[in-house]
Amino acid sequence: MPNRPEDPIRSYQRKSVAARRTAGRSCKCGESRPETLVNGSRPTICFACRRNQLGQTTLDEHHPAGSANHAATVPIPVNDHQTLTDAQYDWPRKTWENPEGSPLLAGAASIRGYYDTNSYLTDQLLLWVARLLEALDETLREPLGPDWWAGTKLEEFRPKPKPKR
Repeated sequence: MPNRPEDPIRSYQRKSVAARRTAGRSCKCGESRPETLVNGSRPTICFACRRNQLGQTTLDEHHPAGSANHAATVPIPVNDHQTLTDAQYDWPRKTWENPEGSPLLAGAASIRGYYDTNSYLTDQLLLWVARLLEALDETLREPLGPDWWAGTKLEEFRPKPKPKR
């Protein structure tokens, strides 16, 4: 998930410590993001698999703006919740914790939370479609040629050339 940490050194340190802690390990399900692996588990297991083993839900209620700033929650798979919460650690601490209840910091947290959640949804719902379309184009190009869409209903979606001045 793209992020813009306020303190890139602190963010890098936190992420590199997590990466060293997991040292390239992954769960049997294939999950390998350091923040999604249960610290100290042997064998390595992710939060979702651990919850499945315990018969618990694998969905969490995520507070996009942080619970100190807004009561709104969205259901998120537990491993992705770990990633979204990790992104909140890149926010200024005062914004996330908002100890005095500043409405301006609550607004800043709402913007940051929307940005992080929107980035997550873009990654989950859209990027795989772009990769699918690129793979399909390559698959069609091989047997049908570089203009495989010519003469089909898809031709209407072909980019229009820019008019010359």
